[in-house]
Amino acid sequence: MAKEKGQPRGDAGKGKKGKEKFQNETIKREKLPRLQVRYNETIAKKMKEEFNYSNVMEIPRLTKIVINVGLGEAIHNPKLLEAAVEELKIITGRRPVVTRAKNSIANFKLREGMKIGAMVTLRREVMFEFLDRFVALALPRTRDFKGVSAKGFDGRGNCTLGIKEQIIFPEISYDTIEKLSGLNITMVTTAKTDDEARALLKHFGVPFRN
Repeated sequence: MAKEKGQPRGDAGKGKKGKEKFQNETIKREKLPRLQVRYNETIAKKMKEEFNYSNVMEIPRLTKIVINVGLGEAIHNPKLLEAAVEELKIITGRRPVVTRAKNSIANFKLREGMKIGAMVTLRREVMFEFLDRFVALALPRTRDFKGVSAKGFDGRGNCTLGIKEQIIFPEISYDTIEKLSGLNITMVTTAKTDDEARALLKHFGVPFRN
């Protein structure tokens, strides 16, 4: 009889643990960036259906986003580079790495090792958060924007697009910038072809030209 009385308590304990596990998984999912959740729950499935992948490991993923600012003028005006570094930090929430010239070019008075730009590499949650803001807030503010060109693909599933003005990002105020400057954004994927990469990025909301 003692065994029978103890059985309900055991079942109740299992039920409680199951409920706590479900709640913890829900909380964890809610903390993830919106686009990361979308990939896990819908995009990966759609990609598998579209391209008939036999293995889930074949489904392309977005692995990193690289934001790069090149400033040849920084050779003569170091303040421009300082401003670019600060703006990239504001836009991405990460500290940029200063890029240097790999070769010397006499005509441009450029020496190897001179500071000529800044770069930030985003991965995981920060990457998804940036992409969400870039697609939903920044791109629509681009003057005469007609969509992202497919010419930006490199043949290996990566896409680079040039932004002419940093002020398309809401975090950057026109009144505080040193100078209007552009930047390049490269979205790196594990896709084997550009068609697969384009489909993946399109599911994330990147608006390509027809």
